[in-house]
Amino acid sequence: MFTRNLHNLILNTDSYKTSHWVQYPKGSEYLSSYIEARKGDFDVLFFGLQAFIKEYLSTPITHQDIDEAEAVINAHGLTFNRAGWERLVDKHGGYLPLRIDAVREGSVLPVSNVVCQVVNTDPEFYWLPSYIETALLRAIWYPSTVASISHYCKGILRQALEKSADSTESLTFRLHDFGARGASSMETVALGSLAHLVNFAGTDALSALVAASRWYGMTDEMPAFSIPAAEHSTMTAWGRAGETDAYANMLDQFGGEGRAFSVVSDSYDLWNAIDNIWGGTLKAEVETMGGTLVIRPDSGEPAKVVREALERLAVKFGTRTNSKGYKVLPDYIRIIQGDGINPHSLQGILDTVMQAGFSAENVTFGMGGGLLQQVNRDTMSWAMKASAIRIDGQWHDVYKDPVTSHAKRSKKGRMALIKDNNGKVSTIREEELRDTDDNLLQTVYLDGKLMIDERLDVIRERAGW
Repeated sequence: MFTRNLHNLILNTDSYKTSHWVQYPKGSEYLSSYIEARKGDFDVLFFGLQAFIKEYLSTPITHQDIDEAEAVINAHGLTFNRAGWERLVDKHGGYLPLRIDAVREGSVLPVSNVVCQVVNTDPEFYWLPSYIETALLRAIWYPSTVASISHYCKGILRQALEKSADSTESLTFRLHDFGARGASSMETVALGSLAHLVNFAGTDALSALVAASRWYGMTDEMPAFSIPAAEHSTMTAWGRAGETDAYANMLDQFGGEGRAFSVVSDSYDLWNAIDNIWGGTLKAEVETMGGTLVIRPDSGEPAKVVREALERLAVKFGTRTNSKGYKVLPDYIRIIQGDGINPHSLQGILDTVMQAGFSAENVTFGMGGGLLQQVNRDTMSWAMKASAIRIDGQWHDVYKDPVTSHAKRSKKGRMALIKDNNGKVSTIREEELRDTDDNLLQTVYLDGKLMIDERLDVIRERAGW
């Protein structure tokens, strides 16, 4: 009977990998492969390797795993390297004889640089670095892409606050993760939202909180926060005639000194809600409740809707002018825009808001699909490629250079990552390292052991928290 064990590492690969062990040259001893983001519109923020090692590489392969994998792979029409896997269990206790070197998580560097390099530590297992490509590349490209997008958005928000607000202290709460329901699996949510939390402290993905504790040491501290919020069903359940009562109930339930809550207000007519309910019937309660009402539009063209909402709220509740010359609503009322947010629209909304004379501090953003799901491996052209092989004691370069697409040319040799005196990061061949150079690729995994175990707060600081 076939296995139902999704954590069988032997089956965590592409089918064609199972036949590669007989395809390398005779005398092969060591194979070295690297991972990079070949291109992209923003820098790489490296994240996620530690989670993968803890979840998948810290448990040894067993003879039962081998039996299960053999049944699946043979029935699938492929050859199976049973002798090789049995030797791995008998000789290494089921742990992978690999060394994985990587840049420290939270590091930010330009694309087209090596971020991870893997080589076998036992010449009997020259086929192993390539075998784990599927799992290892996937473990890195997804959380690193999400972290990179989130980091890029943080830069956009920082610039807007520096230009139009008195302080940037609220920066880490300016972009909230709304992506849980749109992600493809719970693990996707856990990894993706956690990657976002390298840069920000707001999420509605509870899975990310579990992941922070499970993989990144946040067992006692809360890494992210949220606030009570309405959805359309909790508002429309009152009926159109009861919209004011629905909003009043939110004030009663969640208002209070130092408290904040969000109310989606476009179920019927956003402008009526602002002008006649929040800014009319319930105005006095909003002004005196002691907390902060965050109004959420959820439809229409985002930049236009946010600008008009701010203008209407300014008419009803007034504004003050900050030291930068921009208008700020009273502290008890703000807006969160969570519909249609991506890096491009985020910049457009902020530009529109500031052009209308309003400070960016009036608006918080929620990002769902644009953060966790509208990404793929090609977003930053991630790839893992073999770059060197040792045959009969001699290292040889391994590379590809397709005449039909030079953009897919791969790097050659064993590599290192360095930073010069001007702070520029670059990839060089390992033999080019000088005594004064520090190789930024450090050993993270060695023969079954996690060598560097860092907390999320340390990674945050490295990323420029």
